[in-house]
Amino acid sequence: MLRDLYLSRGPAAAFACVGLYWGGFAALVPALKPQAGLSDAGFGLAMLVSAGGALLAMWLAPRADAGLGPRCLPVLAVALALAFLLPGLTTTGWTFALAMMLGAMASGTLDVVMNARLSVLEGRTRRSLMNLNHGIFSVGYAASAVFCGVARQNGVPPVMAFAALGCVTALLLIPMLRAPVADPEPDATTLHDGAAPPALLIPAGLIILVAFMAEQGTEGWSALHLERNHGASAIAGAFGPAILGLTMAVGRLSGQAVANRFSESGVIRVASVLSATGALLAAYAPDLVTAYIGFALLGLGVSVMAPMAFAWTGRLVPDRLKARAISRIAVLGYAGFFIGPPVMGFLAEGFGLPSSFTFIALSLLLAPLVLVPVMTRQARLQA
Repeated sequence: MLRDLYLSRGPAAAFACVGLYWGGFAALVPALKPQAGLSDAGFGLAMLVSAGGALLAMWLAPRADAGLGPRCLPVLAVALALAFLLPGLTTTGWTFALAMMLGAMASGTLDVVMNARLSVLEGRTRRSLMNLNHGIFSVGYAASAVFCGVARQNGVPPVMAFAALGCVTALLLIPMLRAPVADPEPDATTLHDGAAPPALLIPAGLIILVAFMAEQGTEGWSALHLERNHGASAIAGAFGPAILGLTMAVGRLSGQAVANRFSESGVIRVASVLSATGALLAAYAPDLVTAYIGFALLGLGVSVMAPMAFAWTGRLVPDRLKARAISRIAVLGYAGFFIGPPVMGFLAEGFGLPSSFTFIALSLLLAPLVLVPVMTRQARLQA
């Protein structure tokens, strides 16, 4: 695993960078929301507005990748660090929505590019690297959530917390600059008309969508759920997203070994059922400890769904098409990363946060019941 981490140290630093900012954001939501004067529904609407710009940025991410070349990761990491200073400065709903749109655009572009570059690196090294690197994201997310929770408890304003994360990002630029992933080389392989078939990409993208919708929706609302429904303090509330991030890190690092023993389809089926169970347990937990256990199960299960879908897709397409295929399923999948929080906000406003987590559980069950069977059938056709 250390050898794999060394091989992928450039993309791994980018994964850590994205984890830092979303972990910090999750822990700071209870402070950012009243600072901007937003209700539950207003916060959800602001996140929905930001998602529109993010999806456009992700669709155009392959152009950014091609234009920036091997230096794309550090450039986009700097853009992410600068963009996330803005939410900490906003005091109105519309400025918060605009600030989050810029942050989501920077994050979404970096997310697509780092997954695409990592897929190319997997092909060159013939090593499974997705679970490990997504695990690095979760480690960064958990550490940042705890740090920002402690900072908020001690009265540190959100903009200062995000500035501190920017200092860490500056250090992460070093491996990104020293270990860039070179552009993919063209080969003579062809597949249909030069693009991976939609029947393969759509179910893979939807698996990632429901996984990221569960992940980001829980990250954005878990602290508020614990504080509102269980009377948790700022630090105890921050442990909700922190536990999610930590167990996701454990699940993904374990998935590095699991990926070599079991099929992607089998792992995704088991993981989706486990994560749905955790979401329901967290939603209707009678006490704080039970809610923590629910978030832990959710994190363990959902952790491997997206990396397995990325790896599965990358294995089924030739090297020349990997970057484009990964970027296309990422565009579809990362829609869940941005629509999760607003959908949960709208449901929370009308029915309460437990109903929001119930919706997440039902969405996760689509993977074993519908999406995995469709993708398995297409994989057999490809074979």
